[in-house]
Amino acid sequence: MSEQPDPDVTVHRAGQRYRSAPEPGVETRHAFSFSGHYDPTNTHFGALLACNEETLAPGAGFAPHRHRDTEILTWVVEGALAHRDDHGHAAVVRPGRLQYLSAGGGVTHRESNVGGADGPVRFVQFWLQPDQFGVEPGYGLREVPVETGLTRLAGGADLRRADAALHLLRLDPYAPLPPLPAAPYRYLHVAGGGFGYRTAAGPRGVGRELGAGDSVRLSGAVELVDPVAGPEGVEALLWEMHSPVRYG
Repeated sequence: MSEQPDPDVTVHRAGQRYRSAPEPGVETRHAFSFSGHYDPTNTHFGALLACNEETLAPGAGFAPHRHRDTEILTWVVEGALAHRDDHGHAAVVRPGRLQYLSAGGGVTHRESNVGGADGPVRFVQFWLQPDQFGVEPGYGLREVPVETGLTRLAGGADLRRADAALHLLRLDPYAPLPPLPAAPYRYLHVAGGGFGYRTAAGPRGVGRELGAGDSVRLSGAVELVDPVAGPEGVEALLWEMHSPVRYG
């Protein structure tokens, strides 16, 4: 049975993200406590451990590093990202492709701006807690259909977290948002464009607008009121999660 937290809607702005420069030419903006940035009230949301916005300059990248027992999903917004790991996977991730790396019992990988690039690569990377630990690592790269509406990118058998799913939301300018999947924990990250909604129905509702880099966290049985895409449309990534991080 789904665990039901108290109803709440919390907006986090792009400017509130924690910034770091872990490698030369790399800028990271963290949505949650990470490395030298620690806020005990902002360590995760639902089963989501990280939502990092990454910008890698031409020639820049992350040196080989290791992950364990983490589901890592990567969505490129601009440019091309080169991936290579010690389990024989090598790929270039471009806009319109979802990369999935299940670290399992342990995997070492490196990520860099693709060779010969004359501009940066920008991408969003999520880390999700699995519900299977110490298993064989897994990898996948899939093309995503170019269509408007809500598209399921990964979930169920695609992830080692059976009660979570990632969706892509693409809408034309001023189009109303479709109903979001019901779940106790939903995390909506704006990758491009933006959308607006009201804090309540009727004359007491106040308009809120979200742009690129902003996110909204929805807990419990709560819905956005009259959400509508902005003048540039919207591209957003939505996590649907039915349980929080588990300890022990």
